[in-house]
Amino acid sequence: MVLMKFTLSFTVVFTCVICYLMAPNILFNLKMVLILFVAGMFVTGSASAINQVVEKDTDAKMKRTADRPVASGRVSPMAASVFAGVIGIIGIFLMYQYFNLNSALLSAFSLFFYAFVYTPLKKVSSIAVLAGALPGGLPCLIGWVAGAGFVSPFAHIPVDPALNLEHREFVSNVAGWALFGIQFLWQFPHFWAIAWVAHSDYTKAGFKLLPADKGPTKFTAIQTIMYSVVMLPIGILPYFMGISGWISLIIVSIANLFLIMQCVRLYIQMDVKAARRVMFSCYIYLPVVYLALLVDKVHFI
Repeated sequence: MVLMKFTLSFTVVFTCVICYLMAPNILFNLKMVLILFVAGMFVTGSASAINQVVEKDTDAKMKRTADRPVASGRVSPMAASVFAGVIGIIGIFLMYQYFNLNSALLSAFSLFFYAFVYTPLKKVSSIAVLAGALPGGLPCLIGWVAGAGFVSPFAHIPVDPALNLEHREFVSNVAGWALFGIQFLWQFPHFWAIAWVAHSDYTKAGFKLLPADKGPTKFTAIQTIMYSVVMLPIGILPYFMGISGWISLIIVSIANLFLIMQCVRLYIQMDVKAARRVMFSCYIYLPVVYLALLVDKVHFI
């Protein structure tokens, strides 16, 4: 459970399942939801376990991670690697067997990118946050693809959205990217709030996650504001694409304005307490937004 970073993995898989259920042709099926949940937990858990193998020495230097299984020596790097490989392969196979090839390929790409690109980049440059945001946002796209099939960012935009079949084809091809965009952009204020709170620990380990070399600065706070502001128009795209209704539009907008307010507060106060508020606001934002979109889903007939 600890190797898989269960809480983090659960949050990621939660949005994957929500986005699967958001697909226009999908109705709730407990069996398929449970399979998707297990597959997602295995893929995400595999990436987390590999992360702990690669970062075992740096984890041992930080107070908040020193007790992790590999860093503390309770689990050997070899055992953790075998565990990660087995559950990763099973997770990807489940995606292929019960959903489709595209969702399996996206899952494999996400696992690889998180474990072997984002993880080593954390010691090189703050560009690691961008690298981490990609696999961090992909579960939404994976869930959508598992339900809707192939997606293309260049699908034809219908002339008349009232034409149900044409609109449905457009939604199936493009809307998954909007759901991905919300969680992709969310990663930035989330990452930087955590890096702000744990700055001393991260510095000790040699991680470079803040956008400013000098640590928590006004520039970092401005970046959180910028990304949270960009999240606002992206967050309302599901409404204008016709996959969710006006109630979710209001809820998503309020949640986004609340997050922006917390980021502005960080810029004004410039302290760990304000950064922690941004961090917890991000934790609240994700389930509120995606549950609102799902509950207010527009069903095509």
